[in-house]
Amino acid sequence: MSQKKFFLVLLVISSVSLLLHHGGHFSCTSVCGSLCPWCRTIKAFLGCPSLRPLPSSGLKAKHTSVAFLKTHKTASTTVQNILFRFAERHNLTVALPVQACAHQFCYPRPFSARFVHPHTVPARVVASHMRLNASELRRVVPADAVYVTILREPAAMFESLFSYYNQHCLSFRRVPNGSLEAFLDDPWRYYRPEEKDSMYARNTLTFDLGGEKDRPPADAAYVAALVGEVERVFSLVMIAEHFDESLVLLRHLLSWDLEDVLYVKLNMRSPGSRRSLGAGLPARIRAWNALDAQLYDHFNASLWRRLAGLGAACVGREVRLLRRARDRLVRGCFGGRLPQLRPATQIRNKELRPWQPSARVDIVGYDLPHNGSRPAGPSQDVCLKLIMPEVQYSQRLLRIQSLRYRRGYPKRLPPPLRPTLARRRLHVGSFRDFLGPALNQRPAGSQTRAGRGGRFSRRQLS
Repeated sequence: MSQKKFFLVLLVISSVSLLLHHGGHFSCTSVCGSLCPWCRTIKAFLGCPSLRPLPSSGLKAKHTSVAFLKTHKTASTTVQNILFRFAERHNLTVALPVQACAHQFCYPRPFSARFVHPHTVPARVVASHMRLNASELRRVVPADAVYVTILREPAAMFESLFSYYNQHCLSFRRVPNGSLEAFLDDPWRYYRPEEKDSMYARNTLTFDLGGEKDRPPADAAYVAALVGEVERVFSLVMIAEHFDESLVLLRHLLSWDLEDVLYVKLNMRSPGSRRSLGAGLPARIRAWNALDAQLYDHFNASLWRRLAGLGAACVGREVRLLRRARDRLVRGCFGGRLPQLRPATQIRNKELRPWQPSARVDIVGYDLPHNGSRPAGPSQDVCLKLIMPEVQYSQRLLRIQSLRYRRGYPKRLPPPLRPTLARRRLHVGSFRDFLGPALNQRPAGSQTRAGRGGRFSRRQLS
């Protein structure tokens, strides 16, 4: 190669390297198209776009407004925990449900801003269960919020739903011996579309996304409209079966550090609570949940198109980095070992016991070793929040944010003046003077006084 050509190649490589290290979202396709062999060669040589391996002022600022639609039985609790921990580290307000809604936004009712606890607004992050109502959600989060959700393969998801909600969903409780095969043999014998909790028994993903779970799956126009609406609202649809790859895309989308997306799996069933799907069952499940199947197939393909845009080498490298960092964090929290899943009854710390839906299902969790048995590494607080179940973490955040709200309350609204004793007497006297004529005109048979001290009852004053 001539000296001139050598310096030309070196210049091109240096220029692209600079873009990769400082552009954050640089993509070969944005320069010369996805089919350009030169771009693919350069990208393979240089590797993945450098995205915040360590905090650096030269990189794009982290995005801190995220609206996550938490779907059911899709690894969404693990994503929620990632978002909760990020919000705490960066002192961001998380929208949480009012007490009447428990830890969900009054699901299965469509989301309303009225379901958000007043101590948790204005919010930067939302990550609790809801049925999507995009216009109401936009009233809660900032205009620049990034919308994210997650889907799971319908057959595996439905098996989990059938097990998890077997004692809550009447469509499942009617089935003799809790047999999934019996339900699929004749679903309409057990399923009631308008019944409470029926959304767990058919097309749950469609329902969570605000769609009509009982719309005929052959209605191509409706399916296309639903897919289009999901694409319009959400910047990223993650896929549970490709969780780490989905986190790569999430990290690029939000410009987060590697440490921001580390996790352990949460809200899992014990092996004894799961059942394998025999031959033919997955196809029957997908046929019964045909709307969910079409959604999943579309967005699974979409995910892999986006991953292809980053390049297989890039994605593979980031997944390896993610798993190594996660392994170091987890081993640091559990005394140099991988964590052992435990039934809730064997977890000493009540703050770490996951909610149990019924006696038929065993949801497992983790217990931290004593401080003395852990080598130097992550703090106890970091490790505790890494494995904290959804209900307890939601309660924790609500306590923290309510305290912050009360401390800031005097700054938002001046406290009312406390009247002196003379003013209170004057106020009471004036009140009685004002009501005197009305009190003297009482109905026949009523009493003027109620009890000692001449106090009037509420009914007499009304």
